[in-house]
Amino acid sequence: MLKQLFLLSLAIFITTTLSAQSWKDKLNEVKNKVTETTGGSGLSQEEVGKGLKEALNIGVNEAVDFLSVEDGYYASAYKILLPDEAQKAVNKLKSVPGFSKVEQDLTLRINRAAESAAEKAKPIFVSAIKQLTFQDAMNLLMGKQDAATRYLEKTTYDQLYNEFKPVIIEALDEVNARSLWNNAATTYNKLPFTEDVTTELDDYVVHKALVGLFGLVEVKELDIRENTASRTSDLLRKVFAKQDK
Repeated sequence: MLKQLFLLSLAIFITTTLSAQSWKDKLNEVKNKVTETTGGSGLSQEEVGKGLKEALNIGVNEAVDFLSVEDGYYASAYKILLPDEAQKAVNKLKSVPGFSKVEQDLTLRINRAAESAAEKAKPIFVSAIKQLTFQDAMNLLMGKQDAATRYLEKTTYDQLYNEFKPVIIEALDEVNARSLWNNAATTYNKLPFTEDVTTELDDYVVHKALVGLFGLVEVKELDIRENTASRTSDLLRKVFAKQDK
């Protein structure tokens, strides 16, 4: 009887020990996987994803808010200048009656159009940011200094272009910019010894507006990456400390 009890106790001990060892092995396996994916930083997948998304949201909101107000484009480093061929045209037209201020007028009007369209970017950016996977977030966090901006550019450019264009066309027409340029270009094309220029303006303005938008988003991304004071939450400080190493 004592022998049977001893064997039963031994069996229970072995089974319990093996079961505990099995659970321990599983926990260690999970822990190792998390450590591998987060580089041993103590960051969870959720933290990396949330931190990167928070940084992107801050960057795009600040960029859009800056550019969508009056003079956001016009009085900043992102000012849209006339295309080269238009610049040639207006230089020649300055001596033609009625066109002496065409350059100033056109430049102001195309920038006002871009400012009107900029607000359209927010929901498109937000949608792209929400779709970020953990692996996307980790790659962007540990990627180049402009990795997040380039991700947004790749995933949103076409949609932004389609959203911006009708708004910019409407804004250009509200201030008669397209009409002004069409008249200027038509007049220029009639001048002797000149090479004709296109009378289309909206495609150029849309493209330049997006160049400026992504340019400012890139500046905001770089600021968070390099300037610890711009990491305004505990999560941002924790997540971006990983890429500082």
